[in-house]
Amino acid sequence: MMDFLLAVWEQFRSFFGFDALIQLITEGDYSKLRTFEGIAAFISPVIPIILILELVRGIFYKKFSVISYKIPFFSYVLNAFLGRFIAIGMTFLVIGWLEDKALFTLPFTWYWFIYGYIIWELAHFVYHYLGHKVRLLWCLHSTHHAPETMHLGVTHAHFFLEAPYADLIRTTICILLGVPPPMLFVIMFIDGTWGAFIHVGESVMKKGDMGKLGQWILTPSHHRVHHAKNVEYMDTNFCNLLNIWDRVFKTYQPQKENIAIQYGITRDIKPNNFLDAYFGEIIALAKDVYHAPGIKNKFLYLVMPPGWSHTGEHKTAHVMKQQLQENK
Repeated sequence: MMDFLLAVWEQFRSFFGFDALIQLITEGDYSKLRTFEGIAAFISPVIPIILILELVRGIFYKKFSVISYKIPFFSYVLNAFLGRFIAIGMTFLVIGWLEDKALFTLPFTWYWFIYGYIIWELAHFVYHYLGHKVRLLWCLHSTHHAPETMHLGVTHAHFFLEAPYADLIRTTICILLGVPPPMLFVIMFIDGTWGAFIHVGESVMKKGDMGKLGQWILTPSHHRVHHAKNVEYMDTNFCNLLNIWDRVFKTYQPQKENIAIQYGITRDIKPNNFLDAYFGEIIALAKDVYHAPGIKNKFLYLVMPPGWSHTGEHKTAHVMKQQLQENK
């Protein structure tokens, strides 16, 4: 029992990320704030603190619902023991395999850092786009879209194999295109912090568009659009911080004042049911593959977009958007 409680305490400390900051304050060496480690120690607790603020404000304004945190909570607990370590291992494996095969190697300077971040965003776009357009990969990503409300807890709603797949794609592209590992790790820290922040709920940032800054970066408002199941919003805003690749590939979509966001996925699921959110898409895919006639159709169910059918009665996001336009 004591070992279990210690494990829970360690997860609590890890979640809030206070250890490095406490050590920095205890040592009193604030010159470390000029280093990456010091900056990381200072920033790491920010997102958990905003999460607590979000919870408190939700309770105060009577908009807090414990059940809406069910899927993120159980996903976090499971991933804390599985996905995290597999993802870290995947990143180091890819670096070991491909670092000497890079087309070129960049120095770690501020101007090459800009290049590195643009390449990272491209890699993130590729992983994220495939997660929506390849049904097998959608099975890994759909857990993140299953919650029917938006709050910082949704950051932790992921299938445990999604992070390893994401880091396989992103690390491969970055390393091959010259991003050195130290720069990559700094970018990953920034990306993870911002990627968590853009899930902040309306109780903390009602509009979340961040004014004119939203013209250049992806904001909470943009990411709320990404999580919407409204046909008009589906499969948009795949980037994480810089919206450059969404603009290049025509997937950029600001929130429309006349279209209220409906969160969740289009498949009928049991509301706030962890098992359905976590395994439901996998079960649905398995049934489609099992009933599909012929090897070709079985394979196509794995690689075609969600909603594709061997009968030709497709309900993909692309088809639904076309139908919406035709009916206007």
